[in-house]
Amino acid sequence: MKVKLNGAIEHVTQTTILDLLIARKIEPQMVSVEHNLSILDRDQFASTAITEGDSIEFLYYMGGGR
Repeated sequence: MKVKLNGAIEHVTQTTILDLLIARKIEPQMVSVEHNLSILDRDQFASTAITEGDSIEFLYYMGGGR
């Protein structure tokens, strides 16, 4: 199915957010996920289904600066 992932249209075969994170080798505890303009709690990753046309953003937090 086609979804918008981090601003780009991509074809994915995974059916949940957690499956997508695992397929992309992203540690679930190291990222926040916005799904269709809502920030998900980490305990929702496994139960949130991905459907055609969804918008998904992976948000990474970085330290540093002054």
